[in-house]
Amino acid sequence: MSAPYEATAAWAHARDAADPLRAFRDEFLIPPHEHGESHYFCGNSLGLQPRAVREAVNAELNYWGELGVEGHFKGRLPWMDYHEFVRDHLAEVVGAQPDEVVAMNTLGVNLHLMMVSFYCPTPDRHAILIEAGAFPTDRYAVESQIRYHGFSPKLSLIELEADEPNGTISMAAIERALAEHGSRIALVMLPGVQYRTGQAFDLKAITELAHKHGCMMGFDLAHAVGNLPLRLHDSGADFAIWCSYKYLNGGPGAVGGAFVHARHARAALPRFAGWWGHDKTTRFQMGPDFVPTPGADGWQLSNPPILALVPLRVSLEIFHRAGMSRLREKSQQLTGYLEWLVRSQLHDVLDIVTPMETERRGSQLSIRVLGGRTQGRTLFEYLTEHGIIGDWREPDVIRISPAPLYNRFADCLAFSEATKKWHASQTRA
Repeated sequence: MSAPYEATAAWAHARDAADPLRAFRDEFLIPPHEHGESHYFCGNSLGLQPRAVREAVNAELNYWGELGVEGHFKGRLPWMDYHEFVRDHLAEVVGAQPDEVVAMNTLGVNLHLMMVSFYCPTPDRHAILIEAGAFPTDRYAVESQIRYHGFSPKLSLIELEADEPNGTISMAAIERALAEHGSRIALVMLPGVQYRTGQAFDLKAITELAHKHGCMMGFDLAHAVGNLPLRLHDSGADFAIWCSYKYLNGGPGAVGGAFVHARHARAALPRFAGWWGHDKTTRFQMGPDFVPTPGADGWQLSNPPILALVPLRVSLEIFHRAGMSRLREKSQQLTGYLEWLVRSQLHDVLDIVTPMETERRGSQLSIRVLGGRTQGRTLFEYLTEHGIIGDWREPDVIRISPAPLYNRFADCLAFSEATKKWHASQTRA
């Protein structure tokens, strides 16, 4: 395979030295390994900690200690409006208008809140379409919502089966499913990036197709947010939800997020109401009638957890400075190099599950070891022991995800070299 790459340390280091985003790596804490820093490819599971987080959290602790309840109104970033301080940069990352996004809760909670509003089944239109092998959060949530409304998942849960090699799904398969079942589908709920295969989906094309058949459209962007330029507003999707602890580097169990398209900003939709979702201008009048804040803020239930929002705010400021278009460009270069290394140096060891087309993937490459699951686990454990940090997804996938904010071409080469050494040791054995 010809490509402008070389499997040498000199080439990788030269590319890293010429990287216009190289300085952002220094803004993150890279987990140590016995021989130095690890090669961390697990930002698709838990992003790294920005160095500025500790000071930012301590600042809020200091305000709490010095101001007590007055911290809601005083200090550099008063807590009363704190969730608004992440709004603009969050909207930039997901390609939305500021009033279409809100940082709140966690992904599973937000998914249920969105389905209260956007899954309104009727006797004729009660089904939900998801991909087969969906992440359990999505599967459990849609099943429980179907049962809550008095329907049976056996009849109302439609699973879109993979129709391409390695378990990926074509646009034609989505078209066929909607052509066959669209008249009874109330909600199409698909990922922006499928967690196991790493396949990225065309949000706009799928939304247009779903709406053509009269379905609501929602996306789980857990593996897409901070990974791909999403253009959520332009996609026309009705809603989306995500977690913030992966590519967004919000920390373990970080505050999640939700998107509600502007056309629903003032819509009289069913929803679970909460005090913090009440119109901000009259919230403290403590009236008995719920008047939602227009836009995504109207889906909030409770006041935001300030200390948990701090890391997300810090990370989003880094994204703002880096820019999603530049991050995407570097991501394509890193993942392209990683793919080339696998196909040119490791073709007799590994097989890539993720689509080859750059527009159909983000940072993640899902990889299988040709020897099967046992060999796959052996390689995964070997890599971990040698400071190559990816993650494992059953039944047989190793996920390697070079995040452009802190990964380097040298990291990709280190993965390749470690895999070569492992393979050589297996051959000798």
